[in-house]
Amino acid sequence: MTWAPAVLTALGVGCAVAGAVALVRCRYVVVTVEGDSMTPTLADGDRVVVRRTRLAAVRSGQLVVSGPPTGERWNHLPLPAWLIKRAAAVPGDRVPKDAGPALRVLAEDRVPDGRLVLLGDNPRRSLDSRHCGYFTSGQLLGVVVRRLPRAAAGDGRPLPPPGHDGRTVPGRINPPWRT
Repeated sequence: MTWAPAVLTALGVGCAVAGAVALVRCRYVVVTVEGDSMTPTLADGDRVVVRRTRLAAVRSGQLVVSGPPTGERWNHLPLPAWLIKRAAAVPGDRVPKDAGPALRVLAEDRVPDGRLVLLGDNPRRSLDSRHCGYFTSGQLLGVVVRRLPRAAAGDGRPLPPPGHDGRTVPGRINPPWRT
């Protein structure tokens, strides 16, 4: 019966680790940038860590991840699941002068509660509040907290598995990190 305390300790540690991993996975998510609407800040293929958050925690100037615009006008377009943009204004802030025609037609000079103005850093290549108007708190996934390093020398290809010597194996298709 001397093994019982060791087993119970191992089970306790395992449960604690599993709980911590579950908590991190619920709170943080990794998103891959698609397109060049955020260049030069972020490039196509960059990966970022996003902390899920409420609109009240977002500050002007932060990079955020939001769902695409909704409504009849946007339903026919092939939009990505997530958009990465800069929060140009949050509830209570003045509507930016360069927010574009979609917000200029509105009478408000301040961003209303539950809404935010999102703009891409590359205006010519960005679908954002300049075209769509306000984004809602329900569309918000979270705030970008970190950009992850590129896989291998910035080429976007995955790193080989640990211990791999980089050579191909006869009779098999070359792995993606060998060209």
